[in-house]
Order: sequence, then structure tokens, then C-alpha cells
Amino acid sequence: MGKYRVAVDVGGTFTDVFVFDEKSKDIFIAKTASTPTNPEIGVINGIEAANISGDDISVFSHGTTAGTNALIERKLPKTALVTTKGFRDVTEIRRGTKLDLWDAYKDVAPPYIRRRDRFEINERVDYSGNILVSVDEQEVIELARILKRRNVESIAISFMNAYVNGDNERSVKEILQRELPDVYISSSSEVLPEIFEHERTSTTIINSVLGPKVTKYIDVLQNQIKAKGYDGEILVLHSGGGVMTSENVQKYAGRLASSGIAAGAIASKYIAELCGFKNAIGLDMGGTSTDISLVYDGELKTTKEWYIEYGYPIGFPSIEIMTIGAGGGSIARIDKGGSLRNGPESAGSEPGPACYDFGGTEPTNTDANLILGRLNESLLGGDMTLNKDASKKALEPICEMYGYNEFEAANAILKVANANMSDALRLISVRKGYDPRDFALVAFGGAGALHSAYLAKELSIPKVIVPAHPGVAAALGCLLVDFRHDLTKTYVANTEDIETDTIEQEFLKMEQEAIKLLKNEGIDKKSMNLIRHLEMRYVGQWRSLEVTVGRHLTSLDAALENFHKEHERAYAFSNPDQSVEVYGFRIEAVGIVPKPELPKEEPVGTLIEALREYRNVYFEETGGFINTPIYHRPSVPVGSIISGPAVVEQLDSTVIIPPDFVAEVDNYKNIIISLKGVVE
Repeated sequence: MGKYRVAVDVGGTFTDVFVFDEKSKDIFIAKTASTPTNPEIGVINGIEAANISGDDISVFSHGTTAGTNALIERKLPKTALVTTKGFRDVTEIRRGTKLDLWDAYKDVAPPYIRRRDRFEINERVDYSGNILVSVDEQEVIELARILKRRNVESIAISFMNAYVNGDNERSVKEILQRELPDVYISSSSEVLPEIFEHERTSTTIINSVLGPKVTKYIDVLQNQIKAKGYDGEILVLHSGGGVMTSENVQKYAGRLASSGIAAGAIASKYIAELCGFKNAIGLDMGGTSTDISLVYDGELKTTKEWYIEYGYPIGFPSIEIMTIGAGGGSIARIDKGGSLRNGPESAGSEPGPACYDFGGTEPTNTDANLILGRLNESLLGGDMTLNKDASKKALEPICEMYGYNEFEAANAILKVANANMSDALRLISVRKGYDPRDFALVAFGGAGALHSAYLAKELSIPKVIVPAHPGVAAALGCLLVDFRHDLTKTYVANTEDIETDTIEQEFLKMEQEAIKLLKNEGIDKKSMNLIRHLEMRYVGQWRSLEVTVGRHLTSLDAALENFHKEHERAYAFSNPDQSVEVYGFRIEAVGIVPKPELPKEEPVGTLIEALREYRNVYFEETGGFINTPIYHRPSVPVGSIISGPAVVEQLDSTVIIPPDFVAEVDNYKNIIISLKGVVE
């Protein structure tokens, strides 16, 4: 029986491994370069770098960017759409909107399925679920013949009004499965039984285009890990912040479209709670991008309005995460107007920043931090050496353009990057009615702690928390999740007319399905937690808000009160005298699994013993370079107070404490940074 809980997070630049020893409570980590072409290779390399064998592993949890990258790169299997006669263009018409309404020349990305591969079936269901036109079996058999001739690998089925009655979809799926047994098929009534044909069709299409690719990837990974001696299930993180087994990945492949980025949000919530904060903003800055999430009153904010490419929404509930192109590898450039820009283009892991010496020639945030002395020339415990001369050469065009020396150019690059991230932090907080001054900033990822203090100062965030292992915090998040499924159903009725018994019966039916899903994943009943949510809206509006309700509902009074309160917070408006209608039901089905408990530590050694050297580091606020202490983080004892300027280095990240900040180390070895005079 294995003794290690292992989590692997595959990022755009690095694959991170977090290992927790269940017996000794020890933690150790590993980082290897990601292998985008075959991501499973990076996962296996990471496990080998951690120096453990498969039979040592008790739990293996995994966050992956395989689905995200497949959609972005359009490396998708040939897929067909089968829809109601007259509705083949729903996915192309979309909502008729654009991401930038004022850019007349920028088009929305083309549909994932070409028009010639979208087919119509003569069927019809009315608004109340009555079947007006049944499916003709011979018509479907003829369609199967065409699809076979075209070598279709996957099929999406989405009929009008299938959300209220999916019988016609089920009939078509059964016939196609019989005629095309090797083809992946998903239907909208199973994937997302909700009103709004565009959103439902788009989600079903994404589920279908990802199905074959994601399933194959998980199968290959499962076989490779099994060959190393691990005979358990691979648990795969999904967008809603839970995990699924490989069997459910096959059914709900679309939920993996944001698998990797959800892990960091979960870790930020856990770390903030360890430090006593119920409100936190997570800043996960890696090599390619920065992912920002928000926890309010102990709960991660979720959304059903998200996408990988604008115009093609994914209706599965997802942790609300804002991603911007600001990472360690983000490229600094001069635009056509002569302004300095930062990202979203990234050097990634291939070729990487110029200082990696892997062929990159353009300046990145990593190059800028190296030039300013904030990064050591030796990283990853000495396994990687950075070339400062290559960074200087990469900065030359910016120096020439603005008349800067290399240090001024590097500082300007970082100021632009910080401005981009500050704007994103405002969008996820201030724009949604939250005051950043009420939050802590949890900074992680390989590069988050290099920038976090400046972002906190810009937004008046009082505390920055840098976890003990910031570079692999997202991998830690993979070990902190439960099994989770979200079941939804559209149901429109005025709260004045609907009976609570009707709501109770609908919830009970959904709960039966939720219990079945959790049982299939080996969860016993005492470990199941079924949370009920009502979607509600003012009569006449189409945007809805979700309100949590209790079991054995006898009155809607509390739900209505919470709805008005949430509407006021979200939109600065509420009207208790206006009629409200129920718009839908959602069951959040959680299968609780044991989680690692991070141990508290006692002070060992002194801060002086953790001091490795002094190095000249550039800080604009001091007028240039200043002799700065460099600490070895694993040797920094808990309870230490570090006054800036200071740099704290470790295997997976570097922490910058600017001159006007002070940091303290808590019993979990988190570094908590605040402005001098604010620290408690």
C-alpha cells in the first residue's frame, strides 16, 4: 500500500509535482519542463524527478491543460453536429456579439465544427416537452452512413427544446452508437439540460471535440503510471473545483477546458484560511499567464459564463478565474505607436526567455527580473543557469527606443507588467462590488511572489501571503479537492405561483442522479454532501443570480431575502417589491475525501543562519541598486520577521520584499508581507 499523496499540475512552462507523505507529514516537491506535444511525458518525468515509484502512491490527482490547449490550438478530431431541422447555424450565429464591439476588423473565431459537417434531423419538441415530430430511424441510419464515409471521430447532438425532453436525442444517440460503435457521441440533454440553444449547443460541441483527445490522453497516462506500479484511479481536476475519475472524464470532457487553472484557486482558498482570512484574491503567476481568482466569505466565486474562445460559451459551472497574458515568459515589445507593451505573447518553455539560452531572443519579465538582480543566476537548486548577457542583448531595442540603460528598461518592463495585473485585479474585485482593502492577496506560481508586494501597494491590499511552496501551490490544490458534480435543470416559474412541494420534488429527483454519480466513484453515503441552489431573477430580466437553499424547503422567504441582498451587491440595485421568478435548479454534489493536513512547525535555527549572501538589487524607490540580503527560504525559521529590502529564494520561486515592506513567517511557513507600520 502506498504512502504518498501525489499531485501533478501541468502548466505551459513547467510541470509541478507536490508529494505529501501520509505517515511522516513531510512535503517534497519537483519541477520539470512541460512537454506540450505529449504532456503525459512531462507528468512521468515529474514523478521520476520526485524519486518515487508507482506502488508508493496512495492517491494520484492531476490538473491538466490538455483540454485548454486543444481548443486554443484547434488540434481537434473531426466532429459533426446533429441538430433540429432549420437550426444548423445556431453555433455560427451565436449571440451576434463581439469581444471588442468597436473593432470592425476583428472577427470572432470560426466555429469548432464547419457548416458542411453540421447536419439536420426532422424532429420537434414543443416548449412544454411534448414530442410533435418523432425521430425517423431510417433518416438517422442514412446520416450514419454519411458520417462513416466522412471519417467522423466524434458527434454532438443538440435539438431544440431537448432540455425539457431529451427522448428524441436519446433515440438518435442509440441509433448512431449502434451504427458507429467507435465514434464518441454526446447529447445536450445529458451534457447541459438548460434553456438557451446557443449556450447548450456550444457546450455540447466543446464536450464532443474534446472527448476523443482528452480520453486518449488520460488512457495513455493511466497506462504509463500503471506500468510504474500504481493501480489506483487517476483523479482529474475539473472546472468546478472538484475531481472526476477517468470514467466520468469520458462523459464530461468539456469540464477539463479549465482543469489546470482551477487548482490554483483552490490552493489560494486553503492557504488564506490557514492564515485566518475568509476573503482572499489568488494571484497565480506562472511562466505563460497569470490566473486571478476571488474568495469571499470563505467561498470561491463561480460562474457559468466562461469560454476559452469568445463566442463559444461553456455552460458547466466553473470557478471564476480571470486569465491574462502576464507571466515570467511574457514578451515585452514596442507597439506601432511607440508604446511599451508586455504580453500576451509568451516565450513559454520552448524557446523560453532569452536568459534560458534555449534560442529565445526577445525580452521577457524573467529577463527583466534577472537584470535587476531580483533573480539569482542559478535556479532550480542549481539545475538551471541563467545567462544575464543574453538578457542584456534582448533589452537593447527597448534601450535604444527610449534612451534607457538596461536597468531602466528592465524596470519599465516590470512596471507595465504590474499595471496589467493591477487592472485585472480591479476587474475581478472592484468591478464586481468587492473592496480590495477587505482582502488578502495570495501570491504563488513561479513568478507571483516577485510582483505581489507592488500589486498590493497599488490596490491598498493590506496583506500578501506567499505559501511555503509557491511554485507548486497549484499542484497542492489538486490534493485539496473533493469529488464534485453539478447537476442543473431549467425551470421557470413565478415565486408567487410555484409550490415549495414542487421545488422539493424536483430537487429530490436531481439528488437521486447525483448520489448515483458519487456512488460510481466509490463515495459512501456519509461522505456525500448535496447542496441545493436556486437560480432566481426579477420578472422581465434574463440575467439570473444563484441563491443557496436548505433541504426540506417549506418557504421561499429566506431565498428571496438573500436574492435581493445579492442583487444589491452585484448590481447596486434591488427592489423587494418587484416580482421574482425561479429560473432553474442546481445540485452541487460533493463527495468528501480525506485531505492532507499541513503540519505546524516550531522555530528551528535563526534568521542569520538563513542568510546566504548580499547582492545588489535594483529598487526604483531607493533610486537604484542597494545591497540586499538574500535568504535561503527552507532555512528561515517560523516566527522570523524580515524587513525589506530583502530577497528570499527557494527551489520553486523567489520572494521580493521591497524596501517599504516587512514580512513575518507563520507556523505553516507562509510568508506574510505588509507595508511597514501595518504588520500586527
